Amino acid sequence: MKFTDGNWLIREGLDLITPVQLFRETVNEKQLTLLLAPIDLSERANQLDVSMLTVTYSAPLPDVIKVTCVRHKGGVKRGPEFTVAEQEDEATVIKNTKTDVTLTSGSLQVKAIKGPRWTSEYVYNGQHITSSGFKGKAHVTRTATKETFMREELDLSVGETIYGLGERFTPLVRNGQVVDTWNKDGGTSSEQSYKNVPFYLSNKGYGVFVNHPENVSFEAGSEKVSKMQFSVTGETLEYYIIGGGSPKKVLENYTALTGKPALPPAWSFGLWLTTSFTTDYDEQTVNTFVDGMAERHIPLRVFHFDCFWMKALQWCDFQWDKDVFPDPKGMLSRLKEKGLKLSVWINPYIAQASPLFDEAVEKGYLIKKKNGDVWQWDKWQPGMGIVDFTNAQACHWYISHLEKLHKMGVDSFKTDFGERIPTDVVFYDGSDPMKMHNYYAYLYNQVVFQWLEKARGKNDAVLFARSSTAGGQKFPVHWGGDCDASYVSMAESLRGGLSLGLSGFGFWSHDIGGFESTAPADLYKRWIAFGLLSSHSRLHGSKSYRVPWIYDEEAVDVLRFFTSLKHSLMPYLYQQAYETTKTGIPMMRAMMLEFPEDPACDYVDRQYMLGDALLVAPIFNEEGRVNYYLPKGTWTHLLTNETVEGGTWKEGHYDYFSLPLFVRSDAILPIGDNIAKPDYDYADNVTCHLFGLQTNKKVTIRDAHGKIALTLAVNVNIDGSYDVIPDNPMNKQWQLIIRDMTTLPSVENGEVDLVENGVSIVPEDTSTAVNITFECDKRR
Repeated sequence: MKFTDGNWLIREGLDLITPVQLFRETVNEKQLTLLLAPIDLSERANQLDVSMLTVTYSAPLPDVIKVTCVRHKGGVKRGPEFTVAEQEDEATVIKNTKTDVTLTSGSLQVKAIKGPRWTSEYVYNGQHITSSGFKGKAHVTRTATKETFMREELDLSVGETIYGLGERFTPLVRNGQVVDTWNKDGGTSSEQSYKNVPFYLSNKGYGVFVNHPENVSFEAGSEKVSKMQFSVTGETLEYYIIGGGSPKKVLENYTALTGKPALPPAWSFGLWLTTSFTTDYDEQTVNTFVDGMAERHIPLRVFHFDCFWMKALQWCDFQWDKDVFPDPKGMLSRLKEKGLKLSVWINPYIAQASPLFDEAVEKGYLIKKKNGDVWQWDKWQPGMGIVDFTNAQACHWYISHLEKLHKMGVDSFKTDFGERIPTDVVFYDGSDPMKMHNYYAYLYNQVVFQWLEKARGKNDAVLFARSSTAGGQKFPVHWGGDCDASYVSMAESLRGGLSLGLSGFGFWSHDIGGFESTAPADLYKRWIAFGLLSSHSRLHGSKSYRVPWIYDEEAVDVLRFFTSLKHSLMPYLYQQAYETTKTGIPMMRAMMLEFPEDPACDYVDRQYMLGDALLVAPIFNEEGRVNYYLPKGTWTHLLTNETVEGGTWKEGHYDYFSLPLFVRSDAILPIGDNIAKPDYDYADNVTCHLFGLQTNKKVTIRDAHGKIALTLAVNVNIDGSYDVIPDNPMNKQWQLIIRDMTTLPSVENGEVDLVENGVSIVPEDTSTAVNITFECDKRR
């Protein structure tokens, strides 16, 4: 929201209180409190009839400073509030001198300058990161309505770029944009977002989390070009300055505060196929899809039933449409015999025609109007109400219907919708409806996900969720929502996924081929490559099926190729997924996250890193041409073994079975020997590909349950030779392929074979160390 009229004037109808003087500071062991005045209070006459802002600083976690700014604090506090992990025993250092007062948390410090022109500066490891300057904070009143706002302005430095604020489909860099964090069902082609997160990340190595579930209005250099401004309604503004020094470390600290992603089951990384949305289908249709994939040797891991598994106009009743599926339990059993996991679509709405509606009304399980009536409307489903997840009994009731489906054989749920939550309503627990608008998505997915964890175990729970907000990363997986079948929409989907990853979400997917309309075969095949090189991969659409043979026969081959490729990469991908759960760093990473020292990466949003070793550049045109950027270093194309020196932009032409897919130098990439499914013994017969190692590396290979099955330490000696030391081999067979080499090595305790992509080393005894020497050091 904009409050000023240019650089000098205030917008008509607004009254601003902007502090200019630090009048008094109060220091205790854990907290620093400042009284800020809008005028100079040196003379006592000015100390009457004056407004004050109270600013409090504290340290909830190392490298994190909490800031609370209040004008009038006597208002009734109503939830919900984001769940944050604050540590009461966090060490805090406060120093008070004649000129300034500082609070330090880890390597992050806030310094408040005393005097008539007060400022507060944030410093990380001695380096300035941002500041709240003279008149930056403000209390705003709309004079006509008496509505009030709290505003903050943080300085943007030269060359500073801002990212995040949820899954946004606009340009990746937020500078110049106006962002309101208000969940909407707006598709992928507008400024609206299904997943709004009031957290932004700076390329200067810090982040800001505004701790308000309601709408937060951000002006990212769009009101004042040198300021990152954010505001909320009311009398209080609370936010966290999060240090780290690098974007990765900031995300790690942010997710320590708001929650780390759970680890999705290994099977969920395989190919998902759906019925699509409004298509006609029954068990025979489903079997045609499933059997058709098997006949064409395309590995399918999950089959999903979209909305019309239930009878039309009465969603959700959680009952199979018996006119179409007369034997649902038998059908699910027969599909499971084909080796599939199964998913069904749900949402949090109960249509008036649903057999469950009267029960939900009688027991008070639906959101109500202020007069006590159930809130209803006819959009989506006629007369539908919305389940009130602030009511514990309503949660148990909702879960009871999921339990029945789970007992039938359903493994996962697509938790769709949850964005259009009204604000002229009353919630069971008295929650503020403005705060509940976004937070509702968090509760909805939390209820379903946590029940799945209890029902299936923590290593076997996964959703396919559309709406979310801060903290929702704890309940994966999320997908990008309704995209069009066009190259433009494919690119905007990628921007949304990268933005979500920069907002703390570790796992993300999208509708391969586009949701709306039907893609031409060309686009479908290009989207397959992108989709199978994403964390999660789903074929889904609206009015037409997404099986490859309806496009052309080559699409069948392309889908088989990239599905098999992803399965072979699972030893690498699953370890990356595990690291995501520990660090909060997403699997699909914007280039600036992996290469923050390279300014050329700041604006790159048409390619990404898949984990820390693989670079992926999808192709967004019919010609098969692509421009992509390789940071400095030697890069090896995974499929062709071509080596390229980075530090510049490249251009190439690729057929449907390839794209820029490069491995960075000084990396180890474990590749499995099973292309039939994503969940297998990753350590058995694993091949570790070595790419120009320059430093000691350790690769960890986990089993499909997340437990360590094998580790290999590769030490680089001064003479350029390698020592490969296995740990916990558990009788696993493994081998090395050294790529990016010009000379053949000699090996102690192993055999050397030439292979297409380098030299292969098979240890004679896989439980002991292997020493590798070279004739000369001619590594490229």
